[in-house]
Amino acid sequence: MPDTAPAAAPTSSSLWEPGTATGVGSLPGTDPVEACRLVFDELPDLPHLPELPNRGAGADIIGRSAGLLADMPVDLQPSGWRLVPRPGMDLRRTRDLLARDLDALGEVAAGYTGPLKVAVAGPWTLAATIELQRGHKALKDAGASRDIAEALAEGIARHLAEIALVVPGARLIVQVDEPCLPAVIAGEVRTPSGFGVLPVVEEGVAVDRLRTLLAATGVPAGVHCCTSAPPLGLLRQAKAAFVSVDATLLTPADDDAVGEAVEAGVALMFGVVASRDAELSDVRRTVEPVRSMWRRLGFSPEQLREVVAVTPTCGLAGATPAYARAALRRCREAGRALADEPV
Repeated sequence: MPDTAPAAAPTSSSLWEPGTATGVGSLPGTDPVEACRLVFDELPDLPHLPELPNRGAGADIIGRSAGLLADMPVDLQPSGWRLVPRPGMDLRRTRDLLARDLDALGEVAAGYTGPLKVAVAGPWTLAATIELQRGHKALKDAGASRDIAEALAEGIARHLAEIALVVPGARLIVQVDEPCLPAVIAGEVRTPSGFGVLPVVEEGVAVDRLRTLLAATGVPAGVHCCTSAPPLGLLRQAKAAFVSVDATLLTPADDDAVGEAVEAGVALMFGVVASRDAELSDVRRTVEPVRSMWRRLGFSPEQLREVVAVTPTCGLAGATPAYARAALRRCREAGRALADEPV
């Protein structure tokens, strides 16, 4: 079982080796053993526990994470996941899917030693998507949002303990997926009717909630947010060990925020390979957005080697299996290119 005591924030260079590539989370297909083999074959420096949303409800990042909530059972309604008084069939199915995923991980990763990334939906994304029993988004109720974050922290601790038993040689890293965070702090989360929006969550509250969750994991933990203009300053204040973003959406307007994150010791996962089927450009063109930004920032090439890992721009569930493999391989090639020739 991993140590759950708060640890000192690691330096960015300790999270992964130079030239590392990893996935964001989801993959196409329905076979968890095949998915784990793909990940460990193509991403040997930083494999991850994949999600397979094509298996249906409960196999996606929201369903999987909702199933982790301690003492807060959920059920699937036509409008999405909803908190309910007692566990039912949907929650049992969700947990069964996760158990199969862990069985597959244990089969494929037997004897593995090294970093292993585990993704979960974040507290703000869950609060913005899960409904209360009476139908409102949990985000509307400050107490419910807080309860979800606390239940998620407890659920993550149990999840990591189970993974540590399955792959005892792994050094676990947590990726908290927060695609809804920008909408939460901008007051753009729609009510279930679609005719209104929920109130803005103050940035200080968003920071505190995330910081508490990240610290509670007891392992290096960062945040994935693949929207344009990701809230890098907020994530830095939340003490994220790393941030994972779509580098193809970054502009020079994001340079200051990226630079401040690097100076604060935050590592970066840059998405540079399209997550849907597309013609893959050569490696030099693939990494050019990263090299161009680094030149603008004026940091040393050695810092890029230590700080940056390469990923797809987002999850690969919508890609064909052949493209998913090619995309992960291109990520690995891109990571090595940045290590060999950073700028």
